[in-house]
Amino acid sequence: MSTSVLPDSERIDLTHTKAPTMSGRPPGRKRKTHWLPYALVAPAILFELLIHIVPMLTGIWISFIQLTKYFIANWGAAPFAGLRNYSVVIDFDQAIGKGVLNSFLITCGFTVLVVGLSWTFGMAAAVALQKPFKGRGLFRTLFLVPYALPMYAGIITWKFMFQRDSGAINHILVDQLHLFNGTGPFWLIGSNAFVSVVVVAIWKTWPFAFLMLMAGLQSVPNDVYEAASVDGAKPFRQWRSITLPMVRPVNVTLVLVMFLWTFNDFNTPFVLFGSTAQPPAADLLSFHIYNASFITWNFGSGAAMSVLLLIFLLIVTGIYLAVTNRRSVRA
Repeated sequence: MSTSVLPDSERIDLTHTKAPTMSGRPPGRKRKTHWLPYALVAPAILFELLIHIVPMLTGIWISFIQLTKYFIANWGAAPFAGLRNYSVVIDFDQAIGKGVLNSFLITCGFTVLVVGLSWTFGMAAAVALQKPFKGRGLFRTLFLVPYALPMYAGIITWKFMFQRDSGAINHILVDQLHLFNGTGPFWLIGSNAFVSVVVVAIWKTWPFAFLMLMAGLQSVPNDVYEAASVDGAKPFRQWRSITLPMVRPVNVTLVLVMFLWTFNDFNTPFVLFGSTAQPPAADLLSFHIYNASFITWNFGSGAAMSVLLLIFLLIVTGIYLAVTNRRSVRA
């Protein structure tokens, strides 16, 4: 038995051969930097800083200085106020504190009514249009018109409708239904202003609830309803035992989003009542902060109100998420 021996020129020196790494890349080659994801995210981060973070930090800084009309041209010259602006805002024995407390309570009532009724109308419409029937697409389109309509155009239309002498609301209530004798009531001033702003807010909010709930109901299989119907479950029992549990994840997000939007609603009272004619009955907190800042020119106290509003919304959001997450874990 013979053994072939390679010549020296064809031998391979294995001691100096580098083994491949576990990743399969030859050693010594540096990993390429994946810069594309960071480049794609950079514009969003930049705009987030410019639109939200920087203005928020600026507002927090203004809340600690005495920024009035005398220092509006030179913010740096405004004297440092410390917590004085906050103490004035939460002093409910003084006029400013009483105004903030009254506006806060009005906003709470406004938010409860708008969110509750908007969710109720949205759920009712979504359940009614869940099953296919002739003309369902037309009703879906009509229900989404307030959500698709430009907000300012819709609110201005409501403002004309609420006019006492020439508005469509009083024309229907007085001339058609004869619910009032003589002229109709004022809707944009006095105690009726609260009703007006609630109606307009519901009109522009409930289509969003309808859209979200309608999308959530698409994931509920019809077989479940058919089985419940065979077992003798009535429509209300099916809604309570099947629909609500199945769309619970949608409801958790929907209620939170509507709460934040409604509590911070500024456009509705601003367009409906004007910039300087806010009725006391509809003194929403966002518009109250606007008046404290741009009408009285006391930006320090207005910024303090805004910071306190931010803290309140963060606390409510944290408690809400903690409660809903705990219920989800238990379920």
